[in-house]
Amino acid sequence: MRAKPLILAVLLPLASLAQEAAPPVPQDPRAPHFSDVERGFFTGFEFGYLTFFKTNTADPAKYPFAGKEGGRSDGFLVGTTVGYDLTNRFALSIFALGGNSQASLTYGSFGVFALGGDLRFALLGSRDGNGVERFYFYVHGRGGYLVSSPEGLFGTHDIYLAGGPGIEYFTRLRHFSIGLAADVAYLPTAKTAGAVVTPTIRYTF
Repeated sequence: MRAKPLILAVLLPLASLAQEAAPPVPQDPRAPHFSDVERGFFTGFEFGYLTFFKTNTADPAKYPFAGKEGGRSDGFLVGTTVGYDLTNRFALSIFALGGNSQASLTYGSFGVFALGGDLRFALLGSRDGNGVERFYFYVHGRGGYLVSSPEGLFGTHDIYLAGGPGIEYFTRLRHFSIGLAADVAYLPTAKTAGAVVTPTIRYTF
């Protein structure tokens, strides 16, 4: 009877040492591995506020009641982008946007459509509790070809130049990000500046 407790006293420490020395279970190399934030090809959508600070009349003879200019205009803008993340801070994309803006009653409303390229660089990135960069402060610039209608009111053909700061948050749904951009825009032919404020959403494949 005395031998059994003695044997257990010897074997139990040996068993615990063997358990501690057991090698870890290797990971299956065939198991899928996912990034916390996806990078690469993406498509985005933006919708927001559009204003031009001055609305010159391009063809006063065609629109005599519009006056020389209709003052400030207010309206909306809808846009889409397709691009690629070169790094987690630097992205290139192609944009297409369309909008409508209303000036004075005599001047009326007009539409704009633009197509061009966009260059974005994230200046600052913030990490979450798991060490993953999700929140970014960025600046971007874009330029493209713009068409406005009706022809000859606000203009016909122009160059669309815009840029400004923005913020973007990459959600825990790793393909999606949301953000907000605030741009200053300029049209050299119409000789007018404007502002665009757009919430954004993006999906990365």
